[in-house]
Amino acid sequence: MRMLLRLVLALCLAAWWSGAARALDVRAAVLRVDYPTVLPIARSDVRPEDLGFAGAALGDEDNQTTGSFLGITFATSNVTATPETMMEALDTILSEGIRLIVVMARAPDLLAIADKAGPDVLILNAEARDTSLRDDQCRANVLHISPSQNMMADAVIQFAMWKKWSRLFLIEGSNPADTALADAYRKAATKFGAKIVETRVYEDTGGSRRTDTGHVLVQRQIPVFTQGAKEHDVVIAADASDVFGLYLPFNTWEPRPVMGSGGLRPVTFHPDHEAWGATQFQRRFEELTGRLIHEEDYDVWLAIRVIGEAAIRTGAAEVPTLRDYMLSDAFELAAFKGRPVNFRSWNGQLRQPVILTDSKLTISVSPQDGYLHQRNTLDTLGLDQPESACEAFQ
Repeated sequence: MRMLLRLVLALCLAAWWSGAARALDVRAAVLRVDYPTVLPIARSDVRPEDLGFAGAALGDEDNQTTGSFLGITFATSNVTATPETMMEALDTILSEGIRLIVVMARAPDLLAIADKAGPDVLILNAEARDTSLRDDQCRANVLHISPSQNMMADAVIQFAMWKKWSRLFLIEGSNPADTALADAYRKAATKFGAKIVETRVYEDTGGSRRTDTGHVLVQRQIPVFTQGAKEHDVVIAADASDVFGLYLPFNTWEPRPVMGSGGLRPVTFHPDHEAWGATQFQRRFEELTGRLIHEEDYDVWLAIRVIGEAAIRTGAAEVPTLRDYMLSDAFELAAFKGRPVNFRSWNGQLRQPVILTDSKLTISVSPQDGYLHQRNTLDTLGLDQPESACEAFQ
């Protein structure tokens, strides 16, 4: 009996020393750069003060669930900045010894942050969707959690072609961001064999969109604006500026479905998505935050989970080890979208399905059935390896 007790005690001590030896602190930060914005058309789209940070909190909880058994502690700092103060904020983060940073910023500011941070810091992009960041403007120290514009556009056009709606009426806004989004739809149409039968530009005059008169004005303008369009199966809205896209459904001259920035929209996540265990995920988020989830929350949650998964699997917190594992074939992560996600090793983009929603239901998820690829069907969305000019990951 004594021998048995000694053996049990020895095993317990061995387990304790093993856990102590593996004790590890994984520290990260979320740097959110806030910009002047206009009020969204819908009240439900008003940005909560903890946008993104709430996702980080849930990510830490999820990481700690497994990490606690392995002696790993996860902690994430939340930092808010403006374009004028973001470099000072970055200096503060780096001075605290944090080398894993989730960044919510526009493309030019993301590049400036990455370049100043240097190769010893790993940046996880949780906002900027510019395809150039995955192309000729890629950085070796930046991994992209958020999908690119081209991935989102490809997801929409794949669905249109799956429905055999091949004739597209493209309506784009007049701002540079709208033009970039429209270019993504043009490339997607060429890629999947759709035909853009006509393109029109909706001018942003800067008027109010939220007042009663603003609503009526736009609703009266849309039928006239879309009158006389060439025969088409579907309207594609490229409205990155949130000016007119939401008004297109039920207001076009011809009764046609609308996709893109209005009607059926591509998103990384939405509050009513329930498949593949998402209901339980949504409930945990709501219990923690007291509100519904936004795309930005999900993207930051996913970034923190990427860090956690890599740290748990490797038992390390050093940037080179984590980055190498994240980009390896061994890395994959459940994301409540029907299949595991992982990274494209040639440009640092996270492969992931894109949800298509009418804002209440998940209508479909791309890639669509029938779109095949020699490596991974998720690579039918966005830049494929031969198309990317990124050389930083070579």
